[in-house]
Amino acid sequence: MSLQTDIEDLWRRYDDGDLTATTASSEEYDALDAFLDALESGAVRAAEKRDGEWEANEWVKRGILLNFGLRETAGREYGGVTYNDVLPLRRTDDLAERATRNTPDGTVLRRGSYLGEDCIVMSPSFVNIGAHVGDGTLVDSCDTVGSCAQIGADVKLGGNTLIGGVLEPVESAPVVVEDGVSLGAGCRVTSGFVVGENSVVAENTLLTPRIPVYDLVEDEVVYGRLPPERRAFARFVESSVGDHDLFDGGAFKPAVVALDLEATTMEGVEREDALRE
Repeated sequence: MSLQTDIEDLWRRYDDGDLTATTASSEEYDALDAFLDALESGAVRAAEKRDGEWEANEWVKRGILLNFGLRETAGREYGGVTYNDVLPLRRTDDLAERATRNTPDGTVLRRGSYLGEDCIVMSPSFVNIGAHVGDGTLVDSCDTVGSCAQIGADVKLGGNTLIGGVLEPVESAPVVVEDGVSLGAGCRVTSGFVVGENSVVAENTLLTPRIPVYDLVEDEVVYGRLPPERRAFARFVESSVGDHDLFDGGAFKPAVVALDLEATTMEGVEREDALRE
């Protein structure tokens, strides 16, 4: 049987109520451990790009949910402090052979997360189960990479960046940051938003499907994605709310403006590239 078949069979029994944390056998826990190992090796991913669109691998997200539903919360040790969780932290003895660095005192890598080659993970930061971080990517201090988030190769996540997690519903694609993207400090990317490859996003920009992206390159408004090769920044635009008893002049709503990448200065990205070289 394949790993996918094993997980789908476990899920069917769990969803029917025939499999619980108290009835699961050692062989079934071995299957869950093998699944987590496959996530950490990059053999399986929570989402993949097919025909130009990102799609969730539902069986992978179900495997993650099974690990939560079939394991008991237990006290565990990290940095001299006891924490309580159903999963231990990820082992890191495989990172050195891939030239990937995680700095001490606060880089928390949860079991089932993947880090590629030549990555840098600065403390404090957190990478959750199911997250996939590509080769050459920088996860800076105070960053969070949520469950199942797909981060491409050669990505720069600025300090205090939040990449949201999307675990349920299982058919929903998670947050995706494609290859070559640079997110400025304090950015937030949530709810399955897709940041197109080689884009540069200014500091403190919120990217979520509920906020419109005014793409001045194609002269259109899009939701849920930033097209590739864009320079994006936050702005406020006039909303449909007019004058009100409490204020004059109408109200404004947040928006994102996207420009042609080549029409803007790339000094910050070039400086970052020089540092990594």
